[in-house]
Amino acid sequence: MITINPYVNFRGNTEEAMLFYKSIFGSDFTLIQRFKDMPGGDKISEEDQQKIMHMSLPMGTTTHLLASDVLESMGQTMDMGTNITLTVVTESEKEADKFFNGLSQEGQVTMAMNKAFWGDYVGMLTDKFGIQWMITHSPNK
Repeated sequence: MITINPYVNFRGNTEEAMLFYKSIFGSDFTLIQRFKDMPGGDKISEEDQQKIMHMSLPMGTTTHLLASDVLESMGQTMDMGTNITLTVVTESEKEADKFFNGLSQEGQVTMAMNKAFWGDYVGMLTDKFGIQWMITHSPNK
């Protein structure tokens, strides 16, 4: 069974937005990671270190609202309307590769499938229709 989760980017106010959504939906965050927690996080400004690299808010039994801040200091950009990515959570690396390879045909790969520092197998792309996708397999879940 695959799951698709919306992943929303914000311009520095992810924590505020996610606390608002938490107040509406009533669940507790399952993960909060700040940019200071990533490898090399100590090399960015103290202000950016406190920004959200990844947050996860359960929305029922299988879906999560995922979010992060966009850091211009790291060369990241964001336009309203293109700040949502569909995240597909797969059951295996093989399935992740299948979806990634299919969706990336005539599209643009942003990050090739690889093992991330937090342990997931993950890749990102924009398909030929302009939809942003993140494909991930979490071996520990």
